[in-house]
Amino acid sequence: MADSMEVMFLAFLSRVLLDEWEDHGIRFIASITSCLFAGSLVGTLIWGPVGDHLGRKPVLCWCGLLISIFGLGSSFCNGYATLLPVLFMIGFGIGGLTVPFDILTEFLPTEERGKYLLLIKYFWTVGCMIVPVLGYVSLEIFDSWRLLAVLCVTPCMVSTALGLCFVPESPRWLVSKGRTEEALSILKDAAVQNGVNPLVAFPPGCPLVDDEKEDSSFTELLSPKWRKLTLLLWAIWAGYAFSYYGMILTVTRIFDWEDNDDDDANESGDRADFDYLAIFLSSTAEVVGTTIAIFQVDSLGRKPTLVGSFAIGGISLFFLCVLAAGNGSRMTLVCLAFIGRSCVMAGACVTWISTAELLSTELRATGHSTANAFGRIGASFSPFLVEGSPSIVQVGIVLLVVNIYTAFCSYQLPETKGVELGKASLFEIEEKHSAQIT
Repeated sequence: MADSMEVMFLAFLSRVLLDEWEDHGIRFIASITSCLFAGSLVGTLIWGPVGDHLGRKPVLCWCGLLISIFGLGSSFCNGYATLLPVLFMIGFGIGGLTVPFDILTEFLPTEERGKYLLLIKYFWTVGCMIVPVLGYVSLEIFDSWRLLAVLCVTPCMVSTALGLCFVPESPRWLVSKGRTEEALSILKDAAVQNGVNPLVAFPPGCPLVDDEKEDSSFTELLSPKWRKLTLLLWAIWAGYAFSYYGMILTVTRIFDWEDNDDDDANESGDRADFDYLAIFLSSTAEVVGTTIAIFQVDSLGRKPTLVGSFAIGGISLFFLCVLAAGNGSRMTLVCLAFIGRSCVMAGACVTWISTAELLSTELRATGHSTANAFGRIGASFSPFLVEGSPSIVQVGIVLLVVNIYTAFCSYQLPETKGVELGKASLFEIEEKHSAQIT
């Protein structure tokens, strides 16, 4: 929710500051969002290994604090010289948010893992839906983007406090570090909360064994066992992030009436004239996208959901941009934005799940964060595409090509539906396949 609200906030802020700080030019406007992504890139490369070496919970707490502190700080900025470093630090904190996702992954049973990992994605969607409402209140009623900055960081402050109090360390990680007594204590507490007698679930002398022995390093990701899977995940994350964040910025651009109507543009420097209702309706598509993924991920599987979502999403976004350039009706544009956003959201959700499921415990945070880093690289280019000089039709063509390529890479992933965590690497799948043929 913190991630989605900050990105949506910047989608509004970049259009508002184009008027308020117009002397800086459009390059600086694109740099606003890219600076957040750059911080995320650095953060995810640092926080992932920290999560594998020092634990998942410390990363959750420190990242939440960084986002909260610098999110509040952004409301005091008076120019790009102060705003860009603050946004970088917000992104640095956001870069660690793969690690708390991995905590939940490591707690869930195999048969229900996909469902519950997708359920928490609704919070991302809620964040996207809240920001247009907060934007209307802050920008139209109070005429203050600084108020919007404070409102957008408040949920992160609350969730950080709750996480500090109630989220335990991952027992899988504790076992991988030989801290079995601590892991057993957490599991016994979980048994009590679930109405299970801990002495029955974990009788005296019950062993907690970790049969996954991997090095927690970047180099291990490129070892013969993991190389093909790693490269595929990097490509998928870069493609989906470019498409997703580019889609958010594109929808905001299309429903910025001042940007799309040069004849009526106010030359006096007034704020951008957003179609808040259209942006809000397109945001609700993420609820549909997450719901579609929930129903498909354990029935059709991870791979078919990924391929179908990215392919349909890319086609929808292409026609959205083409019709926007041709003055298509508002209702048609809203429908295409809704379809495209729901599909890309479904693909994004399943990408997070598949990545966490494919990697072993020792490599999970490092591998997940490294894939996320490539996502941030892809996302950092999207503002220059959408907010830069390319026409809206050119934007649509690029989004179509990127989504089709992402669908192609997704097709080559192994299926993880019903498979134990970390047991579906390409190396093991191919080895089992060869044994069956023999």
